[in-house]
Amino acid sequence: MTGHLLLRGMIAGLVAGLIAFGFARLYGEPQVDRAIAFEELMAAAEAPAGAPEEPEAVSRQTQAGIGLFTGVVTYAVAMGGIFSLVFAGLYGRVGRLSPRALALVLGAAAFVALVVVPDLKYPPNPPAVGDPETIGVRTGLFFVTLAASIFALSLAVAFARRLGEQWGRWNGAIVAGVAYVAFLTIVFRLLPAINEVPENFPALTLYEFRLATVGLQAVLWTALALVFGYLAERSLQQSGNYRALAAKF
Repeated sequence: MTGHLLLRGMIAGLVAGLIAFGFARLYGEPQVDRAIAFEELMAAAEAPAGAPEEPEAVSRQTQAGIGLFTGVVTYAVAMGGIFSLVFAGLYGRVGRLSPRALALVLGAAAFVALVVVPDLKYPPNPPAVGDPETIGVRTGLFFVTLAASIFALSLAVAFARRLGEQWGRWNGAIVAGVAYVAFLTIVFRLLPAINEVPENFPALTLYEFRLATVGLQAVLWTALALVFGYLAERSLQQSGNYRALAAKF
């Protein structure tokens, strides 16, 4: 059964990737173009007179077209596969949630743990923002935050299940949620802050770029959860697993 769910997860990821690519083209790329224009303006002001322009390694058209498409769709398909495996591991073990409900809960949890939490500490920056010499440090700190968020979420789920047996499902979920936030608050305080945004960088461009980045992820995870929930429910109903499981409750 896991193989069937994995296939459907990858299909759902493909659909979600296509939708997210459309969002990125319509809303995200204009913000990137504005940031690049600012970067080119600053570079032109600092360059000596008569200096030749550096050739582009990859054209902007390629970056915004096939490059963006390949990156978004590949990421979405990979996340769809992982999503389906986590779903298969949780289904039937977290209460009476239907396949669609579990997919939505899992999608929301993934969005919070993989996107919202890391972005709160180290938000994404457009071109022209950030020192190239610190990119390794910034990337490392981002992944430390990401790992801490995933670890904390895993513990919170296990904590909620254990407390739910003693205090009730809602009370257990509330306590586990508070513990999750408290743990991440400590992590945020321990990790260093990074602010490399130039003082003259347009605040509106920075805001809209970060909003577009979060919006892209929100669109992707919402579409993935909805499509996979529908496909998984149909697959489980056809195999009889859904009815057999539902009969137990």
